[in-house]
Amino acid sequence: MHTVDHSYTSMPEPLQCTGSMDSRELRFSRAMVFAVEEINNSSYLLPGVTLGYQVHDSCNSVPMAVKVAFQLANGLDPMFDTGEQCSGSATVTAIIGESASTPTISMLRIIGPFGIPQVSHSSTCACLSDKKQYPTFFRTIPSDQFQAAALAHLIKHFGWTWIGAVRSDSDYGNNGMAAFLQAAQEEGICVEYSEAFSLTNPLSRVQRVADVIRSSTARVVVAFVSSWDMRILLREMERLPSPPRQWIGSESWVSEPDMLRFGLCAGTIGFGIQRSVIPGLRDFLLDLSPQKVSNSPTLTEFWEGAFGCRLGIGISTGVGVKEKVCDGSEDIQQLQAPYTDTSQLRVTNMVYKAVYAIAHAIHSIVCEERENSTVNCDKNLNVKSTQVLERLRRVNFSRNGYQVSFDANGDPVATYELVNWQKRKSGKMEFVTVGRYDASMPPDQRLDIEREITWVKNSTQVPVSVCSDSCPPGTRKAIQKGKPVCCYDCIQCAEGEISDNTDSSDCLICPKEYWPNAERDRCILKPVEFLSFHEVLGIILTACSVGGACLAIATATIFYHHRTSAIVRANNSELSFLLLFSLALCFLCSLTFIGRPSEWSCMLRHTAFGITFVLCISCVLGKTIVVLMAFRATLPASNIMKWFGPPQQRLTVVSFTFVQALICTLWLVLSPPFPIKNFTTYKEKIILECDVGSAIGFWAVLGYIGLLSLLCFVLAFLARKLPDNFNEAKFITFSMLIFCAVWITFIPAYVSSPGKLTVAVEIFAIITSSFGLFFLLFVPKCFIILFRPEKNTKKHLMEKTSNDIRY
Repeated sequence: MHTVDHSYTSMPEPLQCTGSMDSRELRFSRAMVFAVEEINNSSYLLPGVTLGYQVHDSCNSVPMAVKVAFQLANGLDPMFDTGEQCSGSATVTAIIGESASTPTISMLRIIGPFGIPQVSHSSTCACLSDKKQYPTFFRTIPSDQFQAAALAHLIKHFGWTWIGAVRSDSDYGNNGMAAFLQAAQEEGICVEYSEAFSLTNPLSRVQRVADVIRSSTARVVVAFVSSWDMRILLREMERLPSPPRQWIGSESWVSEPDMLRFGLCAGTIGFGIQRSVIPGLRDFLLDLSPQKVSNSPTLTEFWEGAFGCRLGIGISTGVGVKEKVCDGSEDIQQLQAPYTDTSQLRVTNMVYKAVYAIAHAIHSIVCEERENSTVNCDKNLNVKSTQVLERLRRVNFSRNGYQVSFDANGDPVATYELVNWQKRKSGKMEFVTVGRYDASMPPDQRLDIEREITWVKNSTQVPVSVCSDSCPPGTRKAIQKGKPVCCYDCIQCAEGEISDNTDSSDCLICPKEYWPNAERDRCILKPVEFLSFHEVLGIILTACSVGGACLAIATATIFYHHRTSAIVRANNSELSFLLLFSLALCFLCSLTFIGRPSEWSCMLRHTAFGITFVLCISCVLGKTIVVLMAFRATLPASNIMKWFGPPQQRLTVVSFTFVQALICTLWLVLSPPFPIKNFTTYKEKIILECDVGSAIGFWAVLGYIGLLSLLCFVLAFLARKLPDNFNEAKFITFSMLIFCAVWITFIPAYVSSPGKLTVAVEIFAIITSSFGLFFLLFVPKCFIILFRPEKNTKKHLMEKTSNDIRY
């Protein structure tokens, strides 16, 4: 638009358009004329009714659009182009336009209150779907709300989470980008920057936007920009070398042929309006001659600009040279201009459908269908714009294979083509449709990519644009402080947790009986651990246990074979045999601690251990008491031995053992031991062990053994200096000392040993204390029996006893 400085001292000049004509926009207006003439010649749509039209130029500016709106409302000013033979009311029934959203909004503010419907072919701002503000607005092109969702879907599809965004500083760019940013946020996409500019901004503003794009780390740039603004930005981007960027374009510029001259945008993808075919349109556009052109100021301007000549008489340029005069040799068939390019009829088809939508609305008002399939129309009927507005809401028809209808917001069904800018072998850029997007389909079926896409730098590999690399399974994302959610560090899952997906936000805790593998990407069953017969420690302890039992049996065999010998008879053979039997049981009871714990083994191991050890200690205690009483019996007038004969000895052993058996019985009845899975000692494995059930019962059994051991130690210590042939007091003292030392050290070791080592400590204490008793009480006797038979006589024992007494 031509702008002037107003002095406010004289009447302002009328608004005027300046500069060269946009021949693509001229094609849109000519498509409207073509559709009107096609309808006027139709025998099924408005037969007998002639539509008239007016064409206005808004210069893509708000002031001129406002002027045109007033002009349409009152019909005062002349028009650039009018249909011929128009008759009847001059009232405007409907308006087609504008191409841009901002001028459309300005027009709607003025003509909306008059109830005049406005059908746009190219205004895509989502804000226009608000029926409270714009109740008279319709459009044949999808809303940017759908395009924004489609762009976010596309970016998510290719795994781009770190992008840049630029937009036109207009209603189209600002509202479209706002819708896109919201959709992108819902898809988990982060925006490094969002810059706005306009062709009316100073060049420094455009340079700043270009510098932001060049210095950014995001390799993908989404441009919600009008074609006019995009040309300005790309010219600036071409001025200085720039790192390659993958451009994602909005429909406003991504399918405009004039934009293909920018080589830096090779590989661009974006959604464009569906390409279509309008039969007869190309012939209509090319059906121009100087005679036809001269009747229209608009076509005259186009013709003169396209061919560089003047229709009529040449005008002097002021230097003695006249402009070239059009001589009729101009051939529009050979003209290479957006006006004649019908290979990409996208928005042009939206104009065509808009005209037919209005025509169908008028048809439903003035025409009626008869029984014989004829149509009767009342061409004299005064059609009001409010009637057309009402009927437009219910329009639903098909033309050239394209469905036309409007939803409650005045929007059509959103369908797009996915357009890719590809270079031919010749180096020329072209549009290639590589897929489609249909908003009416389920979310997972809306995007359909049919062909291979050529990316930036003519690559076939999808470019990567992320702030941080993906976190592999076994790790989780940790957001970097002060940065968007797409910028994160990958942190290994904590102990006991896994993540089995890429880019997991949180780690999952494994179930109780599972533990993460080394990579921490899946849970595996924890190994079950117990002291087994098949492992080295179990084999060693088993061998010691069986070996000890065999030694006890072998010793009993030797004693039985020499039962009449002096040393066997002098050492209470009956208690000795019972002691050897109990020692064999002590050795063998340790086997119940080895193997997988079960209910029976848990109850057996503790009770068998408690009873056999009390039986063993009772025998040692009985032998010690007999030694003491026997020495006292040698004193004059002493008859004490009659109270400690064999029956009393048996009764003592049975009594002490019965008490332990009673304790064990109460323990098993009230709260017996039972097998458990220990998850606390080791987090990465399960320990199978026996829970003692009642801690009181467990420590009562051990305490009773300790009490008898202490009593036996005290008595043996008192008898340690008695004659050797009567007693084993010295050996019993040492054996009890070892026994008590083992079990005193056992308690802290038992409490602190983890897992199966607890059982090993208990077995070790049983075997060690048993071997201590065995070696100190029976090995010296066996040595004399087998290797010193001369000492195994009654005479030798009597002599030694006499010597000890004299001493």
